[in-house]
Amino acid sequence: MNSQEVAVYREIQRNTEMAMKAIDTISDKVYDERLALQISRQSVKYSELHNEASKQLIAAKAESYRGNHLADIMLKTGIHYNTLLNTSTEHIAELMIKGSNNGILEMSKVLKHNAEAGEKPVALAKQLIDFEEKSIGVLKDYL
Repeated sequence: MNSQEVAVYREIQRNTEMAMKAIDTISDKVYDERLALQISRQSVKYSELHNEASKQLIAAKAESYRGNHLADIMLKTGIHYNTLLNTSTEHIAELMIKGSNNGILEMSKVLKHNAEAGEKPVALAKQLIDFEEKSIGVLKDYL
């Protein structure tokens, strides 16, 4: 496994880990049962993608992504701040859409900067991007 493939897998790990932590933080503030179910499904899919990236890195004996405690605190603080006065279904969906858009942007940048990555990591990254795009489409129904 080359360094560009490792970079793509690590970004998949980082991206999905951040998404799962965001969902975990925001789920207590969701009062719409359909939206709660939707974001739970998203969390499961993020977990599957994260596990696949981890499995590939472990098989190649490459170092996995290690989360940053400060980034976790900033993520959770940002979510709590953005939901302090508004926990409406529409607002929660909007926050989730913004997070997914950011995830797509970051994953796309990593793919562009690692053009020599092999077929397998690129396919998994594109699977993540496709999933986030579909999730955005579903979340738009809650706006």
